[in-house]
Amino acid sequence: MRTPSQNLIRKITPARIGLGFAWIGVLIYASSSAIATLLVDIGAANPVAAGRNAITFTNLLFLGSLISLVPMVVLFRSDWTRTNLRRLSRQDWALLTLSAFLSSALTPGLSFFALEHSSVTNVVLVSRIEPPLFLLAAGLLLKERIDRRALAAGLVALIGALLMILLRETGNLCVLGVGEVAAAAATLSYIASAIVARRALRAIPMGIFSIYRTTVGTVIYFVLIAALKGPQEFQDILSPVLLKWVWVYAIIVFVFGQLAWFFALKYARSGDMALASSFSPVAGIIFAMLLLGEDPGAGLLPGGALILLAICIGQMKTPALPTLTRIWRRRPTFTTSDIAQVLVPVAALPGGSFKGYNGSY
Repeated sequence: MRTPSQNLIRKITPARIGLGFAWIGVLIYASSSAIATLLVDIGAANPVAAGRNAITFTNLLFLGSLISLVPMVVLFRSDWTRTNLRRLSRQDWALLTLSAFLSSALTPGLSFFALEHSSVTNVVLVSRIEPPLFLLAAGLLLKERIDRRALAAGLVALIGALLMILLRETGNLCVLGVGEVAAAAATLSYIASAIVARRALRAIPMGIFSIYRTTVGTVIYFVLIAALKGPQEFQDILSPVLLKWVWVYAIIVFVFGQLAWFFALKYARSGDMALASSFSPVAGIIFAMLLLGEDPGAGLLPGGALILLAICIGQMKTPALPTLTRIWRRRPTFTTSDIAQVLVPVAALPGGSFKGYNGSY
């Protein structure tokens, strides 16, 4: 006979472990935009030579990626064997390189561009197009079964996010600008990177995937920024104020966040990942309020209520419509005689008498 602890261990399936890592990753990434913006503000208050801000989004991403390679090499060096490398086909290397470009260069670059031209709250809310689109993409490209309940939950959360962003400016309609467009593009790039990552992780060891993707993605990002903006963008990369604060972003987002998301991509179901991601706007707005003092606007309560409703829909064990139908059929019913037994004595109160009424007709 198994003990309660043994039964508990048997219930801890890889899918449940993946779900836990998905929630951890979502919470960390929900805070990443607010943390990055806060660090940029700290850099602006502590300028270096010629009044430059050393803590830019570009420097945070580049240096944070380099720092995150250290724990990855320590944790996953055993995966880098000749046997594992020889097993990889040209298609595997192509998927690795594409994933590196999308996840470590294009997506964060677009996200930081969006943060430079919009508020954290708007960027977080626009990214809510991700859960339903990710489910559809996983079903079409990876042939995964589309979880209708998770899809419905993602759509409800998206409606809540749209309501919040449209009522962002003191109850008036908010006009979408270049920052919001960049945030939408970053979300589409992220969906593509997640699909590629799920495809690659089926045959590629985690250590090879994570180290190669981060290394190559960082190199691609450096080359793109140097070509588009010039190498002077990295001239303050070794400034003391940047080296002092970059550890906060690197450890929280790049180390803990990426590791949690790697395990979620490997073990979690697409529906569970979409459900966890549905909570991201609420968490992101809370972090923006706490760390940056941003005002979410008049849409916080109605939009937040819809997002919480989406989470409840995703967590339901049975479909909502049959459940509501059963509840309606079990509702208490009243006959005409039952209603009369209540109304007759009430009608007699003003000046009448209860005489002759024995509780029934």
